[in-house]
Amino acid sequence: HALCDLYGQAHNPAEPVVCVDEKSKQVVRSSRPGLAARPGQCAKQDYEYVRGGTRNIFMAVEPSGGHRETAVTARRTKADFVHFVCGLLSGTYQHVAKLHLVLDNLNTHFRRSFEEVLGARADAVLARVEFHHTPKHASWLNLAEQELGVMERQCTGRRFTHPTELDTELRAWQRTRNADKITLNWSFTRDAADRKLGRHYVM
Repeated sequence: HALCDLYGQAHNPAEPVVCVDEKSKQVVRSSRPGLAARPGQCAKQDYEYVRGGTRNIFMAVEPSGGHRETAVTARRTKADFVHFVCGLLSGTYQHVAKLHLVLDNLNTHFRRSFEEVLGARADAVLARVEFHHTPKHASWLNLAEQELGVMERQCTGRRFTHPTELDTELRAWQRTRNADKITLNWSFTRDAADRKLGRHYVM
């Protein structure tokens, strides 16, 4: 219920709700040159490919504010997560009193990650953050997961041959979504939560 109540609150720019999630993306290159597009014919790409490693994509989305921030990193460590959140606090959200972070239960998504990575500096950061974790096995309650799905359909759901290409395309997608101020509407009520989750959790 706590998460449903959080999503149901009126938009407060001083204490925005921001959902954070991540996913991996494989970088690949074609094993042989493709065929360029010609009048009446689409470009063609061989189905075989050569693996070029993976990259992690961080996603932060403010559902009621219509803003999202993404970042491509080589890894998905606790340090990467902490630096991504610190970037939010020092950038887009530098003037907010408190950031309400919605997260799943990945082992890096907790206060201790900040304490281990930042040491004595963690207190100043954590004073501006309030953590809201989804119930176990209900990560779909994190709206960043939905935004990642949109990202995959509109931008990243194709073959990328180099991390720089992935980063460039993702930044362009982010700019367009933010310029259009696309918001995410929450319609999962308390009653719906009781019906769907009541068998598994104490509400």
